[in-house]
Amino acid sequence: MIDLSQQALRTDLAGMPLEWVDYRDAVRLYHTGQVAYTCGSLLYSLRGGINACSGNRSIVDVNSIIATAGNCKGHARLQRNYMPPLNNETLFRRDADMCLYCGNRFASCDLSRDHVTPISLGGLDVWTNVVTACRRCNNHKAGRTPEQANMLLLAVPFTPTYAEYIYLKGRRVLADQMKYLLAHFPRSSPLHARLRGQLRAHD
Repeated sequence: MIDLSQQALRTDLAGMPLEWVDYRDAVRLYHTGQVAYTCGSLLYSLRGGINACSGNRSIVDVNSIIATAGNCKGHARLQRNYMPPLNNETLFRRDADMCLYCGNRFASCDLSRDHVTPISLGGLDVWTNVVTACRRCNNHKAGRTPEQANMLLLAVPFTPTYAEYIYLKGRRVLADQMKYLLAHFPRSSPLHARLRGQLRAHD
């Protein structure tokens, strides 16, 4: 059974991750000759129309990782100073759906964005000042810093790099895509241990 909801990871010619693409965009890239090479596993084989001259039906094999040629607006976003947009979905994924105060995991609907240094005290709404918190802990902390509320922060908030942000944006990341993205994470990335654990679970 073909799962057309599975996204392919698009990279540039040098292999730098760019974005996730659905099957429609993937087929368009193949059809327009923009796919320079592929790696990873075969996601699906899609059948097209029948050639009027040959009578053969076209088939497009889409791999899990596709490298594309040509200029891409994504290149500008790969610079070191790239700042990914902050939203709750990727924030919760960065923190593994875990409240960084009590250490428990929750469904997204039971999580909230907490400002370590509250905005009322001059804190900013930036990656390095926000953590995932359950509603109970967030309400208890209120407009105080963790020190003022006598609450221990379990991890230091960080800004994801572009490759890390691509991973966090993935709806369902396959093992080969995960391994590929991991190679582009900084060695100091807090996501390293998590991805290695997930890869071991796949083996």
